[in-house]
Amino acid sequence: MKLFDVYPLIPVTIAKADGAKLWDENGQEYIDLYGGHAVISIGHTHPHYVKRIKDQLDQIAFYSNSVQIPIQKEYAEKLGELSGYPDYELFLCNSGAEANENAIKLASFATGKSGFIAFSGSFHGRTSGAVALTDNPKIVAPCNVREDFHILPWAGLDAVEEALKSNEIAGIIIEGIQGVNGIQVPSAEFLQGLASLTKKYEAKLILDEVQSGFGRTGKFFAHQLVDGISPDIISMAKGMGNGFPIGGILISPEFKATYGLLGTTFGGNHLACAAGLAVVEVIEKEKLLENATKLGDKLLEALKSIPGITAIRGTGLMIGIDLDREAGPVRSELVNKYHMFTGSAAGKNTIRLLPPLNIEWNQLNSFISALKEILSQSPTS
Repeated sequence: MKLFDVYPLIPVTIAKADGAKLWDENGQEYIDLYGGHAVISIGHTHPHYVKRIKDQLDQIAFYSNSVQIPIQKEYAEKLGELSGYPDYELFLCNSGAEANENAIKLASFATGKSGFIAFSGSFHGRTSGAVALTDNPKIVAPCNVREDFHILPWAGLDAVEEALKSNEIAGIIIEGIQGVNGIQVPSAEFLQGLASLTKKYEAKLILDEVQSGFGRTGKFFAHQLVDGISPDIISMAKGMGNGFPIGGILISPEFKATYGLLGTTFGGNHLACAAGLAVVEVIEKEKLLENATKLGDKLLEALKSIPGITAIRGTGLMIGIDLDREAGPVRSELVNKYHMFTGSAAGKNTIRLLPPLNIEWNQLNSFISALKEILSQSPTS
């Protein structure tokens, strides 16, 4: 049996990792500027993270949610405290797509409506409802097309209000910062307008913080960069577990839980909660939100001086870089010659940077030097 071919693979086998460093099977060292799709938040094999999981594994790895699991409550309390949402409730699942599926289901239950609004360029996951909220034809199968799901222009409030007037919209879902679409940052006016419109038309505001959450932007969630935003539901995953599969939604106090409304077999298992606790403990203890802000500001400033960069977007350690040429050959040269991993985006000229939040400046500075050297050369055909 062979694996189903779904990804164009970089011809490198990573055998070991530490912090923002990777080593292949031949001992070649690389700098991780992508964190495995923004997953590695506190660095690879962080000792506190490893110890938390090992200690939990020595006790119990899994039992179902049919019994009390104290570490779930411990995690919820710590997450509420650090995120700034202590009065919200937590539902745990296994991935970002599941988080968004449960978010839209909960909003639909609460409003009795079936319609949703999402935005052009968004990515909310690869399961059925999540795919129906994207306009990427590569992943939308015929069975995913929903007439009551509306994909509207990015940053257009008039179109949003027009759709809401139908009184069939259960909720609006928007990424804190669009990741796959090349780090597109919503304006404060747009987010505040959406918050106001959902209240006016009795719909729910869902903030998808799967990629932009857990300190990535220098705030715990990206929407916290904007004043006056209190989402009804916040979806999370990726950096939440630093590589261990965990996702979840934060649910505002206005929702009332009933048995059977949501459910999961593996969500919130002992090991997942141990991983999640380790992440928030390290973020707090090592002041990684502050580190993301400090290094991100410094990196953004340095990138401005490089010829061949046509635009830079983002905040903290969530950065999109537009080049005057296709990004694919540049990313390949970064891997093959300079031994650095970066991310792609929907735009063929865009590089995404999503490194661990505890990356060091000398590692980022090495990337700046490498990118400057590559862009000083004529584009390859």
